Amino acid sequence: MVSRRLADESVQPAQFAFSAENAKWAEWKIGLYPAGRQQSAVIPLLMRAQDQDGWVSRATIESIADMLGMAYIRVLEVATFYTQFQLQPVGKHAHIQVCGTTPCQLRGAEALIDICKSKIHHDPHHLNADGTMSWEEVECAGACVNAPMVTIYHDTYEDLTPERFEEIVDAFHAGKGDTIKPGPQIARLHSSAEGGQTTLLEKPTAKREKFIPPAPPPEAAPPAPAAAPAPTAAAPAAPTTAGKPKDVAEENAPALKGTPASAKVSEAKAEGERKAASASAKANGKPNKAMREGATGAETDAAKVDGGKAPGKATTEAAADGAAAAGTKKTRTIIAPKANPAEVVPTAEKGGAAPLFAAPAGAPDDLKLISGVGPVLEGRLNALGITKWSQVAALTPEQIDQVEGSLNFKGRVARDNWLQQADVLARGGVDEYRKVFGKDPR
Repeated sequence: MVSRRLADESVQPAQFAFSAENAKWAEWKIGLYPAGRQQSAVIPLLMRAQDQDGWVSRATIESIADMLGMAYIRVLEVATFYTQFQLQPVGKHAHIQVCGTTPCQLRGAEALIDICKSKIHHDPHHLNADGTMSWEEVECAGACVNAPMVTIYHDTYEDLTPERFEEIVDAFHAGKGDTIKPGPQIARLHSSAEGGQTTLLEKPTAKREKFIPPAPPPEAAPPAPAAAPAPTAAAPAAPTTAGKPKDVAEENAPALKGTPASAKVSEAKAEGERKAASASAKANGKPNKAMREGATGAETDAAKVDGGKAPGKATTEAAADGAAAAGTKKTRTIIAPKANPAEVVPTAEKGGAAPLFAAPAGAPDDLKLISGVGPVLEGRLNALGITKWSQVAALTPEQIDQVEGSLNFKGRVARDNWLQQADVLARGGVDEYRKVFGKDPR
């Protein structure tokens, strides 16, 4: 389960091809998906190939990748991710997948694995003597309430005992697997209670009558509003000490008794000092030494850091206070910004001295109308000399390899169907794109 790899090269077939019937089915299946989304058919096609040959070989993966215009690694990722795909030869009559997750383990999966070891092969993913049977342990097969269970191709066999499982193995070994009914092997319907229904068994005792709500009473005239009572003088609030801390004296907590005059004077004095300090800091544009001892301005010493290249400083001011006072003009050092990554010529990154293509004359086309091309990628394509839809549509396999190698995105052109999109845009622009693909490219 940790590592799923392709079978050894010694058992890999040289090529793969669908049968005539399956090829027709595959063409129909691919046609169910919208234009440009045919790669979504990868799982059904892999499954059909496995049903035909029993397992998924390297040639199968490459053939289906070519049919769908996908990079080989993308199809390999799908085939190695799902345990439903067998990556090496399996038994001609049955490949048994024993669920080994906790519910099945608690209900006897170990005994089923022991039977596989004794009747098929001691190790998983190995054929028995006549090549008709194989087995493996897998993660949850999705019928935990009916544990333990096994999966054989498209069917599951649940609620197994060691004795019943031996009968199933013997039947498949003899080529009579069709005589075994899939699903629960006990008196159970799907995942319902064993033996039949156990709740809601009582028959209704009386017919339920339809409830008819009573009619609302007739509307009565609203009563006259009562005269408002005459206001009375509010009684003075009684003193309370509910919010007063028990261990705090009033003289130490002015808020409990009202702020004393001395406290108000001190507060006014402190506020005056703060205002004066603020005014002094703003008078000459320098930090307040009293407030921040030894502080300097953000730009004052920037020229001393890394030779004036302090990070985050676009400019530095270099002028002595005496020179400024004498009216001497300040010098200004400008640090040039870094180049925009979109403006870097990809061929230069790869060691080339010139673009790969000669850009045709005229205004460039909007390459961003091609699905999968954004502003940055458009700029890099333009740097390669590709500015027209017709150039993209006419790319040869060798040129595609050059473009993908230069921009470092192997398989992108085929994966996003660039050639067809560009050809449609070159023929009729946005209107033709809508007609062919059924959507707006913008």
